[in-house]
Amino acid sequence: MSDIVVATINARYHHASLGLRYIFANLDVLRERAQMLEFTLENRAQEIAEQILAFKPRIVGLGVYIWNVRETSELAAILKRVAPEIHLVLGGPEVGFANDLPLAAKHADYLIAGQGDHAFRELCLKLLDSDGCPDRFIQAEVPELTTLASPYRYYTDADIKNRLIYVEASRGCPFKCEFCLSSLDRTAWNFDLDHFLVEMEDLYRRGVRHFKFVDRTFNLKLSSSIRILEFFLAKPLDDLFLHFELIPDRLPEGLKDYLQRFPGGTLQFEIGVQSLNAEVQRLISRRQ
Repeated sequence: MSDIVVATINARYHHASLGLRYIFANLDVLRERAQMLEFTLENRAQEIAEQILAFKPRIVGLGVYIWNVRETSELAAILKRVAPEIHLVLGGPEVGFANDLPLAAKHADYLIAGQGDHAFRELCLKLLDSDGCPDRFIQAEVPELTTLASPYRYYTDADIKNRLIYVEASRGCPFKCEFCLSSLDRTAWNFDLDHFLVEMEDLYRRGVRHFKFVDRTFNLKLSSSIRILEFFLAKPLDDLFLHFELIPDRLPEGLKDYLQRFPGGTLQFEIGVQSLNAEVQRLISRRQ
């Protein structure tokens, strides 16, 4: 039995949820009373519900993403139909706005918008100690990054052997593209780099060779980008693979020099070009 189950439906088994691991890591004193479960789109909603309810939880938290909206809605309906007494909490990118919620929201008791690392724990404390929380829609405050517990220890050996390992050296986005939810971020925040590299060293020691950085703007702070590249350049490069999201118009010669020191096939860049039309750039508030 576990009082709390946190779960999400990944697109494929190859993907491992970084967000779910942050939620689980930051349960703090409640972590020993919780269970973390991951599923894929290949799992039927009824099968997922059975596995979740087997733990007899009092609280179930589900991460809702663009790829699992329909499946999570079906799962939420089953959970509340079979076990109406559970507190069902939804979070994730698709639960960001009270006036634009997914179908699954009608089955939920609580909705957490924004970064729920601390907000979910605080809600669970209230629900376990009393009859509930007065607010159904909770707008989470942006946490201080130094207060977050590390999620990386919750990648298992099986994850490291078989799945993509996602990491982040920063959160947020400084740009204000009119069409993008990330434009609501005030800016980008960097994790303490010394601590982050200690975490990367531990992952490398455990056997991680494919690192997928989810930072929206990896090369925003060039000094940090170069330190991270130097960290990996000090490793054997024959089986290393790094994925970064880059700003295409921020590649000074100093950074290019570091990138060129990696052998072919080691680096993968995800680069978004919103538009090459100056008028479109003006209309979407993204000049480049």
